[in-house]
Amino acid sequence: MPDPQRPPTSELNIEARLQKLVRAAAIEGVVLLVGIVGYLIIGAPKHGLVDAIYMTMITLTTVGYEEAIELSGKPGAKLFTSALLVVGVGSFAYLFSNLTVFAFEGGFGILWRRRTVRRSIENLRDHYIVCGLGETGLHAAMELEASGRPYIAIDSDAERVDELREYLGAGAVPLTVVGDATEDSVLREARIEHARGLIACVRNDKDGLIIVVTARLLHGDLRIIARCHDTRVKKKIIAAGADRVVSPSLIGGRRLVSSMVRPMAVSFFDSLVGSSSSVRVEDVPVSPASSYAHVTVGELRSQQIPDLLILALRSAKGEWRYNPGDGEALHPGASVIFMGTLETRRRLAAMLAP
Repeated sequence: MPDPQRPPTSELNIEARLQKLVRAAAIEGVVLLVGIVGYLIIGAPKHGLVDAIYMTMITLTTVGYEEAIELSGKPGAKLFTSALLVVGVGSFAYLFSNLTVFAFEGGFGILWRRRTVRRSIENLRDHYIVCGLGETGLHAAMELEASGRPYIAIDSDAERVDELREYLGAGAVPLTVVGDATEDSVLREARIEHARGLIACVRNDKDGLIIVVTARLLHGDLRIIARCHDTRVKKKIIAAGADRVVSPSLIGGRRLVSSMVRPMAVSFFDSLVGSSSSVRVEDVPVSPASSYAHVTVGELRSQQIPDLLILALRSAKGEWRYNPGDGEALHPGASVIFMGTLETRRRLAAMLAP
């Protein structure tokens, strides 16, 4: 959990510092250019560019080496040098102070992290996109992190991105995009064309509706799950292209009753989705290309996959078979619902969905 007493190094703070640093560097660059041009004029035609650069550098750094361009008997040149000293030393001090603060606040580390994130995003495939890093979005991203699934989180507020990084802990480099998820360009930056699914959990239903429509237009086969605050909007979001709509108030109400009447069952499922648990309830589809597409449940269990507990089968027609016996056969298009670790899912997916 983030420490409320320690202010995080914000992306926004670093962005502001970077802008100041760039501005200071630009001022210093202008001073250097003015100095070089000035000494070119003063030294012409005898002295050229190299002498002008040399004179500018020894003036700004105040090192006191021998002058390459003679200034004696030239009051205008001396006045120019004096003015350059005053302005140049001030601009250099301004640049150095901003550079020091930028480095002290971890600016170079953040720039390197951004570069790493951009390169990682460019190579990403079959990932999930979380739009909105409010409380719900943070938990969604953390669950994807805990279950070992690749994802990109999008939020227009850079402080939310910082908060996600704080929650994940030191050393975590979540793939994030700062921007408005309703914009095509932002979703494309998150490589929506190569994504497996999108979770829309922004702060209001109107933005969620726009995200669903935009995502569906950009990727027709994408699985889209959306949150809605007002259950009256649910049909509109589904009509816009969402595969499923989740209402926190509806789920919350059911959860309150479940906690009252079946507390142990709720406690059991809480232990499965807790951040410290290595076990999850997962599902893996049966691919027609799999050599295990027509084996029985008993044959699947005999493969000695660690920690595998098969809970149910769902046929391609949507029919459920709970606690299937060893004689139940798998078929292409079906899904195996099971309980196990990340390694269990990896092994089973390699067999059933290669």
